[in-house]
Amino acid sequence: MAVASDSTVVGDFNDTVFEYGGLSARFYRRDGRYFVHTQGPDGEPGEFEIAYTFGVEPLQQYLVPFPGGRLQSLTIAWDVERGQWFYLYPGQDIPSDDWLHWTRGGQNWNGMCAECHSTNLKKGYDPETQTFSTSWSEIDVSCEACHGPGSRHVVWAEIPPMARPEVENYGLLIRTAGINSRDQVELCAPCHSRRTELGDYDHTRTALMDNQVPTVLEEQLYFADGQILEEVYVYGSFIQSKMFRNDVRCSDCHDVHSLKLLEERNELCLQCHRADTYDSYDHHFHQKVHEGRPSDGALCVKCHMAERPYMVIDYRADHSIRVPRPDLTLEIGVPNACSQSGCHDDKSVEWSADYYVQWYGKAKKPHYGTILAAGRDASPAAQEELIRLSQDDLYPAIVRATALSLLGQYPGERSTAAFNRALQDDEPIVRYTAVSNFAPASAEQLVELVAPLLFDPVRAVRMQAATRLAGVSEGLLKPYQREALQETLTEYQVAMEYSLDFSFAGFNLGNLYTNLGDGERAEAYYKTAIEIDDLFYPAKANLAVLYNSMGRNDEAEQLLREILEVYPEQHEVAYSLGLLLGEMDRYEEAVEYLERAAQGMPERSRVHYNLGLVQQYLRRLSRAEAALLRAVELEPENLDLYALADHYVKSGELRKALPVAERMVETHPESSVGRDVKAFIERALQSTPQD
Repeated sequence: MAVASDSTVVGDFNDTVFEYGGLSARFYRRDGRYFVHTQGPDGEPGEFEIAYTFGVEPLQQYLVPFPGGRLQSLTIAWDVERGQWFYLYPGQDIPSDDWLHWTRGGQNWNGMCAECHSTNLKKGYDPETQTFSTSWSEIDVSCEACHGPGSRHVVWAEIPPMARPEVENYGLLIRTAGINSRDQVELCAPCHSRRTELGDYDHTRTALMDNQVPTVLEEQLYFADGQILEEVYVYGSFIQSKMFRNDVRCSDCHDVHSLKLLEERNELCLQCHRADTYDSYDHHFHQKVHEGRPSDGALCVKCHMAERPYMVIDYRADHSIRVPRPDLTLEIGVPNACSQSGCHDDKSVEWSADYYVQWYGKAKKPHYGTILAAGRDASPAAQEELIRLSQDDLYPAIVRATALSLLGQYPGERSTAAFNRALQDDEPIVRYTAVSNFAPASAEQLVELVAPLLFDPVRAVRMQAATRLAGVSEGLLKPYQREALQETLTEYQVAMEYSLDFSFAGFNLGNLYTNLGDGERAEAYYKTAIEIDDLFYPAKANLAVLYNSMGRNDEAEQLLREILEVYPEQHEVAYSLGLLLGEMDRYEEAVEYLERAAQGMPERSRVHYNLGLVQQYLRRLSRAEAALLRAVELEPENLDLYALADHYVKSGELRKALPVAERMVETHPESSVGRDVKAFIERALQSTPQD
């Protein structure tokens, strides 16, 4: 980041016009200053002065000051290599009231960019006035960004060398030499990761998750096998790698100050790997020279670090450093290096997979991607594999945490046992995810398993434990736990208020006050989230649930319909709307949305169960039977078998009902429900004339 000047601006401001679709912008200079004339926040064209440049290569962006201390980043940027303006969202028509418009929150420098591009940044957001008073020590990334406050070091360094006293770490707060690989990677992670900030970065907080929460391998951010999808930076992919597990660190490949590679081409990897084994045709099966020029086909990074473009022209490598797996492309639809980076994108995936077998044989190691893909699809068969994956220390912590994030949709004793173990895991990201997704059978069980984490050494874990315990009966907590809960909830509220310029923070505080039984404050925070980004549908969905609990069903219905109008594939929302309409006795409409949900979530037994009940109420008996049978097929041990037995009884099909009741007794011998239903059916059969 730099002040816009002749020495920093690289874009063409010589009265240049750029047009894309309906978007138009003119870039020009006046009195030594830089301006753009383009669409403003009201949708009308206007003049805006450029205050700062952002970036140097491969692209440069430009920041415009706005009222309230905001700096906004233009979504028209300068392509340094091609020497031309380009649009950062090709194919998208972004209206002026959209969160992604250059004048809105998605392009706000204060919250989206500043933390990692300036030193000692203080965001200074005031949620009451919705203004910023952002400050920094240095406008760009300087020594103190990584090494921490340096005044004591400077005092020490100004002493003549022979007179300098021995002081720990030369007077610097952060140690960067003589540390292990994990500590170095986590030193870089605060900026080189996709994460949620918990406040301004504080060098005195030593654990990574004292300052932020890295994302796990979420569906919108990563492919199912952990490859990068959206702009997730490097940390989340690198910690999946064998390199990270074997103590490789950032500085083994990059100069930590310039970020340049230490070596070029395969020489970088050959610092550690044997050339005669890995830089050979027998390993990569590609020519090093093609038509008299060096060939990229034999480069290690082409196969093991496939690139994807971000911001249109910024190609970034996947740092999970993985083996290419075209077979996984065929199995679960993830990309593979053979078909990426312009290598063999003209060939079929089957072609790549056949060559892979020809070169390396048919045996393929199992990959966690298949398990995560099944979990994303909510397949009932995935539960046991997710449990196994979450507990296997041979897998990266971020992978185990992702398995837990998916396991939350499978409540039951086996899952509870897995979460219990995960709550005691050595890895903070595993404990945090376990706390977030654990579905207890009772409030007592929640307190028993989660309350100890109010004293976790890692701040993010403590705060997440507090949010889960918010609203539980005080009588279930010991006095010292109640004290810790209140203290940590206050800390959590401060952390979320720091980020109230983002929708997720209002959403989280809405959830907190819902749990605390304060509907008025919950509603206000949900509305804050929606005001920031009207397309952030989780806030609307949870506000709809809140309205439903208040008896404001018409408002709840309106919110759910708004979501489905924009996101018709949100099957969970369709399911919620179907249930709401059923509760409002509008069963014909309820069936429409429950059927949509069942088609979109075919592996969710509960959806079929509720659809069957509504069909039964409407006397559509064959459809009701089909839906209930599907629910039983998906979860044959679930006591919801009762609904199928009840359906057969009400339909007068007692002989069909009896084996269902017998299965209930067999699968749940501890429950009296099955025995009672069976006894009722047997009595009914005895009193019914035989055919």
